[in-house]
Amino acid sequence: MIDLMPTREEQAAAIVLAHAETNRPLAVCGGDTRSGFGNAVASEDRLRSTRLSGIVAYNPGEMVMTARSGTPLAEVEAALSEGGQMLAFEPMDHRPVMRRSGEPTIGGVFAANVSGPRRLIAGAARDSLLGVRFVNGRGEIIKAGGRVMKNVTGLDLVKLIAGSHGTLGFLTEVTFRVPPRPKTEQTLVLSGLNDAEAANAMAAAMALPVEVSSAAHLPLTVTWKFLAGKLPEGEATVLRVEGLPGSVDVRIEKLAAAMSAFATVTRLDEPESRRLWQEIRDVLPYADGTTRPVWRVSVAPGTGHQLVAALRLEAGVDAFYDWQGGLVWMRMEADPEAELVRRFIKALGGGHATLIRASAVARAATAAFHPEPEAVAMLSRRVKEKFDPAGIFNPGKMG
Repeated sequence: MIDLMPTREEQAAAIVLAHAETNRPLAVCGGDTRSGFGNAVASEDRLRSTRLSGIVAYNPGEMVMTARSGTPLAEVEAALSEGGQMLAFEPMDHRPVMRRSGEPTIGGVFAANVSGPRRLIAGAARDSLLGVRFVNGRGEIIKAGGRVMKNVTGLDLVKLIAGSHGTLGFLTEVTFRVPPRPKTEQTLVLSGLNDAEAANAMAAAMALPVEVSSAAHLPLTVTWKFLAGKLPEGEATVLRVEGLPGSVDVRIEKLAAAMSAFATVTRLDEPESRRLWQEIRDVLPYADGTTRPVWRVSVAPGTGHQLVAALRLEAGVDAFYDWQGGLVWMRMEADPEAELVRRFIKALGGGHATLIRASAVARAATAAFHPEPEAVAMLSRRVKEKFDPAGIFNPGKMG
């Protein structure tokens, strides 16, 4: 495969135009750390953003950053840390679980709409995205959105690009919100609850006026893998509280008092809390060096444990839960069992299952993204035709 790495937006536009005129497909990527997402793309040429790098504008007082799409995520986060700010949506690092190397880019984060445990209160990556510049399938440079929320021009277009996995355009620049980083955090650990009990406890915690920012449940099969086995004995239901030190102390006390009705509670101070949520974010238990299938399943918070229980009657599956149970990470012991997984999701009221990892043979035989209803699929095709008439961007990646 030939890597095409433009250093300027105009060069990228010229490359796209040349490929569109000759109907040659382009694989689109940044740091190549998430290329396992989606279905295989058949292309001899790969258009990469890694040389379109650098922070264009950042004033902490404005709480907005603009960066070129190929800017390493680590560079962005370092600048934000110095400014006392953060990416609120807490993007996952897919490299461990997907067995990839390279450097994640900020453009790749938004192209894949990558969101972590704080999504419960901060929204997804696309909810922080204010503006984009990209090259469409005609080789035209498009600008949408702006640096402030009041500028709504093209805002829907911005949201459309986020999560499109490079199938609608080649991102060259992104502008996004960067709120203040919490001064501290603590995590409350509820021990010994089964999956159903944990779902009830998390729902009760989220209803309390204490601003729980993250809620996850770690069954016995995975608890020993977190914090190097230092979590309290038994299943762990974990609740994070963030903010100013005095506020966190008061809120965690109120939360502990309420949660003691459900289970024995212990606390993790800031260092262990930060480490735990990073390990949850990056799906540490399934970063096992294998190609055993891993699913990322999004369902209603109260049905995640029901899905896993139903699947266990017919297949070998290990799982843990984030987003108050609405995000289920599942590792299958053998085949992906895509038909079974998606059938049960539909029976429980709907949701989405994305195949994150599998062997090459299993991936070739399995639709990675959840099939769309026909009406939605028709709309998606029309949007793709408008953005990319020749169909050169990542053909087949999303179905």
